[in-house]
Amino acid sequence: MTYIINHDSVSRYSNLEFLARQVVEGFITGLHKSPFHGFSVEFAEHRLYNPGESIRHIDWKLYGRTEKLFVKRFEEETNLRCQLVIDQSSSMFFPLKNKPDINNPDKYLFSVYAAAALIELMKKQRDAIGLSLFDSNLNQHTDARSNNIHIKRLYNLLEQNVQPENGKLNRQTATASALHQIAERSHKRSLVVIFSDMMDNATAEDELFAALRHLRYNKHEVVLFHVHDADAELSLNYENRPYRFVDMETGKSVKINPVLVQENYREQMSARKKHLMMRCGQYRIDYVDAAINAGYHQVLLPYLLKRSKMY
Repeated sequence: MTYIINHDSVSRYSNLEFLARQVVEGFITGLHKSPFHGFSVEFAEHRLYNPGESIRHIDWKLYGRTEKLFVKRFEEETNLRCQLVIDQSSSMFFPLKNKPDINNPDKYLFSVYAAAALIELMKKQRDAIGLSLFDSNLNQHTDARSNNIHIKRLYNLLEQNVQPENGKLNRQTATASALHQIAERSHKRSLVVIFSDMMDNATAEDELFAALRHLRYNKHEVVLFHVHDADAELSLNYENRPYRFVDMETGKSVKINPVLVQENYREQMSARKKHLMMRCGQYRIDYVDAAINAGYHQVLLPYLLKRSKMY
């Protein structure tokens, strides 16, 4: 889906917030045409207005249809706390592009736009949202809150971190350490949504799942969006000629014709993906295949389904 910007409306919001609104509005429109027709994205309840109480939460649209005063009420127990966690390591900036945008993102920009869309959706649901950004360190961590000032701050943090100050290369990752820190800092039961390409060293897999189990032990629900470029990273679809492949995190390189290793590579990547899915299932972690060219709805719908199961 291509997103067309209405420049007359951009000035009211930050660019990222405006684009997130477009993504969510398009998603909700499509949702109402789907088998999920009638699924409420606000989880609101109504009760009759009692004379003398505040008019702050009167649903005026409903009044226009019924000529009766109803108060929109959000039950405290139905509000969700969600911690958005984004991997900022160098491999997330693949594929390197001169001008990545919402319609042609790299893995990191896809994660930023997907997270922004989730913030917009959660704002509609009155949910509390926190944000964590990490590479080899936990670079940013905010607790989950639902007020408008906090939400504006989250959008600003995402916009400020679209282009990292110290560049896109040689930023290594320590996912396990970051998740342990997030588990220690998140004291209330939350939904932890992780965007990562899972490019940690394979030998560190046990450490990674120990950190994910730490989150589950602390009663958090976990959704792992495995962000990847399906064509280039999983299928190795390149022309039949030599290439020099460079590890963006370490700078190590190898020169090879990808066609010569394509079959074996695909088998190994497929096996690794199935293994990740199996281990996530083992620890009751929701694994979502998030291909960057498949659109943002693939992120929003699993989130809503997970939320509906929790409440």
